[in-house]
Amino acid sequence: MASSSIKPADLESFQNHLRYSDRVLALCGAGLSAASGLPTFRGAGGLWRSYDAVSLATPEAFARDPGLVWQFYSYRRHMALQAQPNPAHYALAALARRKKGFLTLSQNVDGLSQRAGHPASRLHLLHGSLFDIKCTAFYCNYTESNNFTDPIAPALAIPKGGPSPASLGTATSGAGATESLQHAMHGAGSKPQGGKELDISDDRVEMPEIDAKDLPHCPRCGDGLLRPGVVWFGERLPEKIINEVDNFIEEPKKIDLILVIGTSAQVYPAAGYIDKARAKGARVAVVNMDRADTGRGGLEKGDWFFEGDAGVLVPELLKSEIGDISNTERRAGNREDDG
Repeated sequence: MASSSIKPADLESFQNHLRYSDRVLALCGAGLSAASGLPTFRGAGGLWRSYDAVSLATPEAFARDPGLVWQFYSYRRHMALQAQPNPAHYALAALARRKKGFLTLSQNVDGLSQRAGHPASRLHLLHGSLFDIKCTAFYCNYTESNNFTDPIAPALAIPKGGPSPASLGTATSGAGATESLQHAMHGAGSKPQGGKELDISDDRVEMPEIDAKDLPHCPRCGDGLLRPGVVWFGERLPEKIINEVDNFIEEPKKIDLILVIGTSAQVYPAAGYIDKARAKGARVAVVNMDRADTGRGGLEKGDWFFEGDAGVLVPELLKSEIGDISNTERRAGNREDDG
């Protein structure tokens, strides 16, 4: 693992506080998965083919062209499955197994925390998951979690003819994983071979239109189209999860620490959780590549800011509690029951 730039005094003071912290929150954003090389499709210029990715993430877009929307999300599912959880995912999962008062609030939909063995009862997905699906029929409430079938329907298979993605399991930093993923999708450094997958995020690559009858349909009602179980723009966040998070925060006991990892925390409710945790006594520790991303309220005396790659920094910060994140421990984490 690459060395970090954490100052020894900051590391010591943080780990001393963590040692005596019983109730801890982690608020995670796209920066947590950056070390796995995943594109985020967020912000200005976030294009998929020639489409503004945000414009595809709406109920209206799905009603208008479900085939196109499913191609976008099938691509994202495929890319997420080509990526691997990075050391930060495993470190948070290990902390969740060791501290019963630990709760992760993730804005990510990529399924990497689940694949890292993070206990489900201590992982709340604020924006849903690419690997959850649900029926769109009005009278049907069918849902399914952690469906990692790829492709989810034969018609959504990635067209072939170019280079196939390679495993990202050996990348240990965001830059390395991103370069590996780009090389895999664009064929850099590899010999052309027939039958390889094309990068359909590039609008120069032909992509067939898909009829609604060839999209995933509900196994329960038989008629309704299935859709990704993510929270689209214009939709409310899952009420059950929001209530569970609020109940955790509002317990009489104080909150000792909130980790803010890879997120600018500018959008509610995520932005509000930092203030709520602070009001319950929490100190704030921010891990981010950009020193300007400290949340709406900024930092206060006694808080920490750790600048750099979450995949490198988080395991080091948590090492005093979880030990080294080795391949052996990762496999053990995936086998461990949810406690």
